Amino acid sequence: MAKKKIAVIFGGMSNEHDISLISASNVINNLDKSKYEVIPIGITRKGRWYFFPGDVEEIKQDTWEINTDNVPAAILPDPLYRGIATLTGNEINIIKVDCVFPVLHGKYGEDGTIQGLLDMAKIPYVGCGCFASAACMDKEFAHVICEYHGIRMARYRSILQKDLGNLDSICDRIVDELDFPLFVKPACSGSSVGVNKATRFEDLKNAIKFAFTHDKKVIVEEYIKGREIECAVLGSENPFSSEPGEIVSCNDFYDYDAKYIMGTSRLAIPADISPAAAKELKDTAVKAFKVLGCFGLSRVDFFLADNDTVYLNEINTMPGFTSISMYPKLMENFGIGYSELLDKLIDLAEERITR
Repeated sequence: MAKKKIAVIFGGMSNEHDISLISASNVINNLDKSKYEVIPIGITRKGRWYFFPGDVEEIKQDTWEINTDNVPAAILPDPLYRGIATLTGNEINIIKVDCVFPVLHGKYGEDGTIQGLLDMAKIPYVGCGCFASAACMDKEFAHVICEYHGIRMARYRSILQKDLGNLDSICDRIVDELDFPLFVKPACSGSSVGVNKATRFEDLKNAIKFAFTHDKKVIVEEYIKGREIECAVLGSENPFSSEPGEIVSCNDFYDYDAKYIMGTSRLAIPADISPAAAKELKDTAVKAFKVLGCFGLSRVDFFLADNDTVYLNEINTMPGFTSISMYPKLMENFGIGYSELLDKLIDLAEERITR
């Protein structure tokens, strides 16, 4: 049987470029080479696309861009081709692909943009579709949809960059409506990039200004005192959730440094919580997955308050696939190993194109 050609796209123009490289190198290393021919496609921080023929370790070490054998590449939106175009000199070659695995985190990769391109090209791809990716990426829209469907979340307010001239009055209003401490987040970012905790008025102002360096919209949420719990959801029309896992952060909260730099945070899988809380978390994870129109996979993040009240935090439509990432570890605990998980995700991608 001929091997399936899987284009793994990595890098990208978001502030999560570095995490994508680590995730993608793990994905490539764990794809069963007896089943798949991997076509690595890298996107630079400036948005240049290349077919990368080098060693996977160059991706992980962020040296892939200087490989002299890189070839300019692009996805053709015309469904006639259903593949990757590469440009060598004046010659254009088409590499037909069976599936794309967009291991991209953040803007231009997890927000519906590349999903829309792949939909136009009619190329099967791993993960959520255009709408679900966009809705989950924008924390305000995720709030609106989930809360409409009765899913409990932290109270929040949103601020647009054009309103920065009125920052003092906006902060006054936020403080009147929400209590300190507050969490300030770029509306469309992940990996806790640009997130800060504010405990007083000046902290709030500075955190908002900093968040605007990452996005044009900022979300301010009330603090939920509780444990950080995550569920991994897999499937299509009848998805299922893993058992919940807990993040025990080495920092005040699970920020970027706690995730990827300091390395002393730990994961408790499964989480040591009551059976009733575990059931509610799993049920809510599946409900959120469905109401947002997710497909394939998502990691659903929660806060579990001391009285076992469940609050949805956010949904990640292309969660990390690094060696320390919660999603593959939760699935492994469920009995689905890393390589088998990748097989299932590719099967789901092919299922969607035939529906």
